[in-house]
Amino acid sequence: QVQLLESGGGLVQTGGSLRLSCAASGRTIDILRMAWFRQAPGKEREFVGMMFLVGDIIEYTDDAKGHFTITRDGAYYSLALEMNNLRPEDTAVYYCAGGSSGSARDPYGYWGRGTQVTVSS
Repeated sequence: QVQLLESGGGLVQTGGSLRLSCAASGRTIDILRMAWFRQAPGKEREFVGMMFLVGDIIEYTDDAKGHFTITRDGAYYSLALEMNNLRPEDTAVYYCAGGSSGSARDPYGYWGRGTQVTVSS
């Protein structure tokens, strides 16, 4: 089994920055890619960006480009999400996910519990 633990959420003012972290533990050898998703109140969960762990290939949604940055958070099976110039519409629960296939289109089988990000206007 794989466990994912997010941290770093909180309350920030519009225009501020936050850095989220995700650490994987357990049978991490099963993870080939890690991603960030978010779910705003009353909305469906949406993809933010992801990293293929072999080669550090990163993909973002168009909305996330230039606004969010995904990097490793030190350890191999870790992921960080740097969020800059935050807006109230970025308010959401942010989830870390892990996938055991090499295709970005396959579903993610491992999920963290999420961390709340609230951006005040």
